[in-house]
Amino acid sequence: QVQLVESGGGLVQPGGSLRLSCTTSGISFSINAMGWYRQAPGTKREFVAGITSSGTTTYADSVKGRFTISRDNAKNTVHLQMNSLKFEDTAVYYCNARLSGVWSNYYGYWGQGTQVTVSS
Repeated sequence: QVQLVESGGGLVQPGGSLRLSCTTSGISFSINAMGWYRQAPGTKREFVAGITSSGTTTYADSVKGRFTISRDNAKNTVHLQMNSLKFEDTAVYYCNARLSGVWSNYYGYWGQGTQVTVSS
């Protein structure tokens, strides 16, 4: 049974930081590309950041320079370090696992999501 479990969401002020984690089971983590997507109310889910099995990273333009994705193959975990958070980063963040490093679709396995709220 495949499980992706996100953690680390919460309420943060603008300019603050959060670190999301996604721990997986039931997949061969090291061969999967891992991604983070987000969905704000009334919008469609959008790509945020991805990292391939070889460590190649890709970011949405809106988060470049502020967010960093990393992976720990020994712990079957992917992280998303989010700095300089803005109001518009408020969304439910979803972890994704897939075999391809193509991020323009909704393939693969998904976690249940974790809420990130940026508010003063």
